[in-house]
Amino acid sequence: MIEKNYPTNSANNTPCKQIFLLLLTLILVAGLTGCGKTRLPGPTKQEPSRAGERTYREYSIGSKKYRPLRSAHGYTQTGTASWYGKKFHRKTTANGESYNMYAMTAAHKLLPMNTKVRVTNLENGKAATVRINDRGPFVKNRVIDLSYAAAKKLGVVGPGTARVRLQALGGCPSDISGEFYVQVGSFTVKANAKYLADKLNNRGYKNSRIVRAQINQRTFWRVQAGKFSSLSRAKQAAKQLEAAYPGAFVIAD
Repeated sequence: MIEKNYPTNSANNTPCKQIFLLLLTLILVAGLTGCGKTRLPGPTKQEPSRAGERTYREYSIGSKKYRPLRSAHGYTQTGTASWYGKKFHRKTTANGESYNMYAMTAAHKLLPMNTKVRVTNLENGKAATVRINDRGPFVKNRVIDLSYAAAKKLGVVGPGTARVRLQALGGCPSDISGEFYVQVGSFTVKANAKYLADKLNNRGYKNSRIVRAQINQRTFWRVQAGKFSSLSRAKQAAKQLEAAYPGAFVIAD
């Protein structure tokens, strides 16, 4: 039979007790030093920002609702561009970024975030590529809000606005719902614009309108036939009107 030696209260066991008490003391001290501060476990995996998801949801500005596109494939648009700068510098954009007026970005009401868009200034032929990272502009008759850097490259900073053509470098549905018009003429004499608007209304374009525009300290009266509830209907009307009014083009309200 093998004799087993069990711990006893003899002096030989004193070092073990001392080590045990020392460890217990260290644990208690650590606990006391941590009492004044709550420690939360750090994330094991960083969650992606959900700001991008929110930008696809329908949203309202005033009484008007907007339904952002899921894709920008084949998207083109013609209308007025404006720009925004120092007042909004470093403020949060719709996709959660900080607005940088010196970056080549822009705001659009419907295009998906991060869509690359080629913008051509139809008044001077200059072109630039921007990335959509914000929503807007919500001023009537404007289709895109450029950053200061983009506006400067396109020659829009001085006049403030310019007629542009947008071409998305991505995918979109075959049709887009909204409010669209077909611009058929621009006059410096309001009576001439009214004559044409009345003529369009008589031809069945019951919601045709006259829009005032200020360009280089000159007032223009733009005549726009409409309104149409989808981009496809507006394009169809533009084709019909182009025979009588060459250069007619679609705008989104």
